[in-house]
Amino acid sequence: MVKKVEVNGIASLDSEEPGYNQKLKPNLSLISNFAFSFSIVSVLTGITILYNIGLKFGGPVSMVYGWLIAGFFTIIVGCSMAEICSSFPEVSGLYNWSAKLAGPNWAPFASWITGWFNIAGQWGLTTSVDFALAQIIQVIILLSTGGNNGGGYKASKYVVMFIHGGLLFIHALINSLPITLLSFLGQLAALWNVVGIIVLMVLIPLVTTENASAEFVFTNFNANNGEGIHSKPYIFVFGILMSQYVLSGYDASAHMTEETKNADMNGPIGILSAIGVSIIVGWGYILGITFAVTDVPRVLSSDNDAGGYAIAEVFYQSFKGRYGNGVGGIICLGVAAVAIFFCGMSSLTSNSRMAYAFSRDGAMPFSSYWRKVNKQDVPICAVWFSAIVCFCMALTVRICWFSFHPC
Repeated sequence: MVKKVEVNGIASLDSEEPGYNQKLKPNLSLISNFAFSFSIVSVLTGITILYNIGLKFGGPVSMVYGWLIAGFFTIIVGCSMAEICSSFPEVSGLYNWSAKLAGPNWAPFASWITGWFNIAGQWGLTTSVDFALAQIIQVIILLSTGGNNGGGYKASKYVVMFIHGGLLFIHALINSLPITLLSFLGQLAALWNVVGIIVLMVLIPLVTTENASAEFVFTNFNANNGEGIHSKPYIFVFGILMSQYVLSGYDASAHMTEETKNADMNGPIGILSAIGVSIIVGWGYILGITFAVTDVPRVLSSDNDAGGYAIAEVFYQSFKGRYGNGVGGIICLGVAAVAIFFCGMSSLTSNSRMAYAFSRDGAMPFSSYWRKVNKQDVPICAVWFSAIVCFCMALTVRICWFSFHPC
């Protein structure tokens, strides 16, 4: 018999099983739980999106060593999270843990602030991933039609926003499917990420006609960022933002525990394995791509063929230099785009589970709607609500940006 208890309004169970009157069915295996977290961390996504930041601020030194530093501290955080997840394997995740660990007096405040920071961060992550994918689709179209210097088509800001909305719509449709189908797609996403990283980290340096030296990759510090920042420690820390952005989202394993078999063991294993594998393959990806960089100013220039998108320029020029055209580079960029698509899909999955759990505790406006579950045991309202919020976040940011940068 499982005994339900409440501490200052925070629902809990005096049991090792997931809390609450469980509505989401435990159909996920350890592999599926790991796949969701690994797909959200998605080093192929984060490094592809933010390679400009790492290369511009601190250069190869910032990326190569910053990745290991960020990875070390991420493992420490992940170990703590895995331990707590083992004790409280609940879909509510971080905010419910905070309530239990803070004690009766601080439980409401700790739970409220942790929950809102967590869900707002998740919405922001999904927004950034899908918007970055919209931009990459724009770059693929640009390169496929001749490039920035060859009369290629560069989509307007309105077209990019339309693509972004379309991607969120597709991801919401996918997340409306039963969890068994979503589990299969999650595993496919994890496999795509691993294979894609291995292929790109080996293929790009091999295709490039002139590779960078090991001295450049391991010792070059790019202080010429053009932003008037001259402090090397500050530049290095700024460059680590790439690694910090990528190595996040592994708490998805915790949010999926109510749908995971043997959650008290498989949830923590999912967290730590997603972090560990991501650190290893991500470092290899950074090394492989950076060995193909020989002209930093050109790769970062907004006048290059990819319109300033660094990693797209590296892919494109590598194949163009070897074969006279950059078709292979466009295909490689497409491989990364598929990984980003899967990342956005899994991120929305985690979003919806967090929104569902938070509304189940009555912590969100109109909670009675967002906690509804359909016949396929999917929190369908939370899925579409999260997708709409993400689009509105991107729309707000872009309106503000266009107000100050009308061109």
